[in-house]
Amino acid sequence: MSWIERYLSSELTRLCKPGKVFVLYGPRRTGKTSIIEQYLNEIEGKTFKGTGDDFDLRQIFSSQKQTRIISNFKGYDTVFIDEAQSVRHIGMGLKILIDGLPELRIIVTGSSSFKLSHQIGEPLTGRQTVSMLYPISVGELNAQFGGMEVNKNLDEYLIFGMYPETLTMENHSDKKDYLIQLRNSYLFKDILELENLRNGDKLNDLLKLLAFQIGNEVSLNELSISLGIAKQTVFRYLELLERAFIIKKINGFSRNLRNEITKTHRYYFLDNGIRNAVINNFNDMGTRMDQGMLWENFCFIERLKKQEYQRIYSNNYFWRTYTQQEIDMVEERDGKLYGYEFKWNTKKKPKSPKLWTNTYPDATFQSITPDNFLEFVT
Repeated sequence: MSWIERYLSSELTRLCKPGKVFVLYGPRRTGKTSIIEQYLNEIEGKTFKGTGDDFDLRQIFSSQKQTRIISNFKGYDTVFIDEAQSVRHIGMGLKILIDGLPELRIIVTGSSSFKLSHQIGEPLTGRQTVSMLYPISVGELNAQFGGMEVNKNLDEYLIFGMYPETLTMENHSDKKDYLIQLRNSYLFKDILELENLRNGDKLNDLLKLLAFQIGNEVSLNELSISLGIAKQTVFRYLELLERAFIIKKINGFSRNLRNEITKTHRYYFLDNGIRNAVINNFNDMGTRMDQGMLWENFCFIERLKKQEYQRIYSNNYFWRTYTQQEIDMVEERDGKLYGYEFKWNTKKKPKSPKLWTNTYPDATFQSITPDNFLEFVT
């Protein structure tokens, strides 16, 4: 597969404005740097490119000295700082830069929302525009290659995921090697640095447990017992894994119906390939026992990508009752409820749960299968 055009490429002119900081979040290795550099090559003016790993850059911003910061960046039209979460006091430094050079266009990327959002949130209130870059979306593939190509490779996406590198690799062996390397080298980097942990064994064990519970509620007590660590530590690890863009937490939906479950959560992986790398299982779809989990995880995350890129503002939940009636995904948007059930096996079409229909008569319900998923995610 050739170069894949990203949806955000056409949006960067709108998002990157003088006097504002454009923040691009997302998992490592999803193409944040590439998409920004492509944009910088297309615009006019003098550009500074730096990274959070650069000692001099960190020293300049950490100083919080107005004269030092302004003098170093005066004369540039655009400033790009990659992996900015590694720079202490980056938010205050960027505020000084905007105040002193309001004509400057500033772009920063980050692979850890915990570190970067915490540093830039308050200093840049009202002065930042934020976007998320996921691994490649089905919508992007469909726009460039068409629905037939997407359907032809659907099994590949479910097993090896949507990272740009895996999509452009031809053989399965290379894809496996890449995902294993990604798991070992990059997955926990920001978390280990933030927490000063020596290794990610417990984090990896936690992810393995989550990998087998996709579509099910997760109990902190059970995870705590299985891992042999305190429940508060489990909660902290889950929070860090989400802020490092490895997993996504979803809450239960309720409008105070006593039978509805709301105090537990479900977790999805931001990429199927990473999920399968965590459990070391890249077997073909036809031989797997977790087809339903892979399909649900894939559909849920692809829907989030669509919401992000098409600016569909929605609150996302799952819905389940103590009588075992459930819906995989509930969107609450524009005052309406939309229920979606993800089914890999299309032989039996699920019906809307009776309690859902009776409790929320104005809500919709739809089954998402390989036959109709394209409209749902593009």
